[in-house]
Amino acid sequence: MKYSKATDYALHTMLFLSVVGPDKPLGVQLLADKFQVSPTYLSKILTKLVKAGMVESASGANGGYRLKRNWESVSFLDIIHAIEGTASLFDCSLDHGPECQVQQIVLEAEAKMETHLRSQTLGELAKRSSLLFKGGQMSSDEGTV
Repeated sequence: MKYSKATDYALHTMLFLSVVGPDKPLGVQLLADKFQVSPTYLSKILTKLVKAGMVESASGANGGYRLKRNWESVSFLDIIHAIEGTASLFDCSLDHGPECQVQQIVLEAEAKMETHLRSQTLGELAKRSSLLFKGGQMSSDEGTV
C-alpha cells in the first residue's frame, strides 16, 4: 500500500514534535529543514493537522507549532485521516452491488489495517523509541525519525 508524501511528512513531524517536547513550539523552518522539505509545503500539512485539532500554532517571536493536549492518544490513523481524508482506499468500479466478493475481501483487509493503525499511538511510539540526538540528527536504535 502506498500513501502520499504529505502523510509521510505528517507522521514524521508529529513524532518529532512528541519527542522534542510537545509543549515546545517549533518553527516551520526548523521542521522543514529537519525533513528536507519546503516550508510552504510543510505549512500546508501543518494547517491540516491544526484543523484536525492535533497541533496548535502560535505566531510571534516564540511562536511555532506544538502538539495539543492529549497528544499521547493520537493514533496513526487519526493523522492519516487528517491528511488523506476518510474515504475508502478501494471502490469496486463495477456496478453490481455490495455482494461483490472482490470488494468484500479488500474492505475486510482495509478494516484490519485501520484497526492496527488506530492502535498505534504517538505516546506509545515516543516511549518505545528512546530517541537520541546525534550530530543534529534525531535517530534511535530502530531507525531515524
